[in-house]
Amino acid sequence: MNAQDVTCTTCPAACCRLEVLCIGDYDIPEHLTDTDAEGYLVMRRLDDGWCAALDRSAMHCGIYALRPLPCREFDMGGSDCMAERARYAAGRG
Repeated sequence: MNAQDVTCTTCPAACCRLEVLCIGDYDIPEHLTDTDAEGYLVMRRLDDGWCAALDRSAMHCGIYALRPLPCREFDMGGSDCMAERARYAAGRG
């Protein structure tokens, strides 16, 4: 798959398995955040590694309008997106 083929309907939400710092002035619900080992506020991940904000029935962000800055800057079909999709598809995500 190449970047032109990446759309919301073909997205496996592989980026929703990454650790995300809660950067930006957004009202992220407290129950969706956690503190990492270094003391930074991060998006909480569930025991299976997926972001707690992920709506699994649709595989879309459940707080899209409130998502932190790193999520906003993660371009669909961009080089980071394609690398993460490949890593996830290879079973390393």
